[in-house]
Amino acid sequence: MSFPSSVRRLALAGAAAVALLTASPGLAAGFDLPSGFQVREIATNGTTLHVRVGGKGPAVVLLHGYGDTGDMWGPLAADLARTHTVIVPDLRGMGLSARADRGFGKVNQAQDIVGVMDALGVVRADVVAHDIGNMVGFALASRHTDRVTKLVLMDAPPPGVGPWEEILKNPLLWHFRFGGPDMERLVAGRERIYLDRFWNEFSATPAKFSEGSREHYAALYALPGAMHSGFSQFAAFDQDAIDDQAFLAKGKLTMPVLAIGGDKSFGLTMAAVMRFAATNVTPQVVANSGHWLMEEQPTATVAAVRTFLDKPL
Repeated sequence: MSFPSSVRRLALAGAAAVALLTASPGLAAGFDLPSGFQVREIATNGTTLHVRVGGKGPAVVLLHGYGDTGDMWGPLAADLARTHTVIVPDLRGMGLSARADRGFGKVNQAQDIVGVMDALGVVRADVVAHDIGNMVGFALASRHTDRVTKLVLMDAPPPGVGPWEEILKNPLLWHFRFGGPDMERLVAGRERIYLDRFWNEFSATPAKFSEGSREHYAALYALPGAMHSGFSQFAAFDQDAIDDQAFLAKGKLTMPVLAIGGDKSFGLTMAAVMRFAATNVTPQVVANSGHWLMEEQPTATVAAVRTFLDKPL
């Protein structure tokens, strides 16, 4: 993606949004995906997703989480594009995707991704996900099993799976219940302060989530409606848990699953949780990393994903 093209798109949303993204020189520098990636605005399931597509070969879909956008996947996209068609959407209402007032249940967002795959002529794909993206990825793999070849989930459990109710009791996760109009007003204009809390508390080494990355994502989350979409992702968790438990009552995932955790975050717990939901789980712990694996340990994380995807079925 070229920054000028993204600016042109933002101009459609108004001069205020453009001013926000261009207020700091070089704000988007370092967040372009590799040369050859194309930008698509794909209408799907009642919304429009901002999607980058590049490379050639078997398809892989990369799904970001909260506090990031699809821009987080730059190093992995560059590596995988050598041998794969790499599809990088911004999730519903997030990043440069169209703003949305509803539809943040993860089963519904899985349908968003199916629509993207259909628009691109992709029948099956590997799925690599992080954080909220894990929840969309799990919903995609469980409801559209014939569309997902392998699944990689990084450092966040899907709602309703395994010890979900115990996980919810962790005081660090108070933000799961933080949202609504008053909370949006409290955070408005203070997006960087709010997001710094996640980047600091969930990192093994906060400095590895760079100042440039913080400025970049804070600007994107300060766009009109962006924080509403972010809060709505969490507000859907109760229904997500019900939906996931309904799937698990019928069985488990059977495709290969790589469960990655940072050693200072979920670690091996990711694999332990996913064994409640899948029969073929490979554990992977990334050393010297908290939750933000792509920012804290990109080389090790890319290598783990590449090794897993390269294994024959």
